[in-house]
Amino acid sequence: MTIKPLIILPDPVLRQISRPVETVDAEILRLADDMLDTMYDAPGIGLAAIQIGVDRRMLVIDVAKEGEEKQPLVFINPEIVSSGSERSVYEEGCLSIPDYYAEVERPAVVTVRYIDREGKEQTTEADGLLATCLQHEIDHLNGTLFIDHISKLKREIVIRKFAKAAKLRGSKAI
Repeated sequence: MTIKPLIILPDPVLRQISRPVETVDAEILRLADDMLDTMYDAPGIGLAAIQIGVDRRMLVIDVAKEGEEKQPLVFINPEIVSSGSERSVYEEGCLSIPDYYAEVERPAVVTVRYIDREGKEQTTEADGLLATCLQHEIDHLNGTLFIDHISKLKREIVIRKFAKAAKLRGSKAI
């Protein structure tokens, strides 16, 4: 298991639409373990494969509270099959947009179909933080970031800030 470097805004990789996983094999299970290690190290509660530069429809989540036993979840080829009409607002952050948080409104309940670590198709109904996290990470698989759900003005300010920081990092490497 390896901690992988995170892809950071404004890297265009974050806007790619991820390709489906064809087979749950040893390589995919190793990727799941690497993703969990990377997420826990960051620390975060969710991570999509594209955030470590892997173009696959796969994500990991653990919404256990601090001090509770870890509850790692692996979702392969997840898709939202239904959403409730009730909405909820959470302050979201993202490992690919470090130290920036914004309130995002999303459906309060979602039903997600996915393949588990054993290669079996599963369906889960999620609410609360898990529902928000699933929607956030599935957005990543579709090239969407949580800042796409905030006002255009705020989004542009965030993008400019991260583009400037990326330029500064680039100039230091010269």
